[in-house]
Amino acid sequence: MAVITIPRSIRERLGDAASEDFAGLINDIDLGARKDAIAIAEERFERRLVEESGKLRLEIEKLRTETRLEIEKVRTEVEKSGKENIKWMFLFWVGQIAAVAALLKFFIK
Repeated sequence: MAVITIPRSIRERLGDAASEDFAGLINDIDLGARKDAIAIAEERFERRLVEESGKLRLEIEKLRTETRLEIEKVRTEVEKSGKENIKWMFLFWVGQIAAVAALLKFFIK
């Protein structure tokens, strides 16, 4: 808190008691102005906080939606590649069985 000094000329005209009262009045006005400034700053901060948290919620929801779409895309690709792998595994084993059968036929004759 700032210290208020009343100039000597005003102190001489008002007297000591009135000067002290005048200094107290100025201090009270200053304190009230500070409280008002703090209240205004708090209101602005709260309003801004609500705005930004709302924007953040929207951004999070957007990211969730994008993530769900990407996961669904990956699932589709995994299913597709799984089916493709099963097909190639089947062809591989059929080829292996044919090769083993040909070898057995060759050795049995």
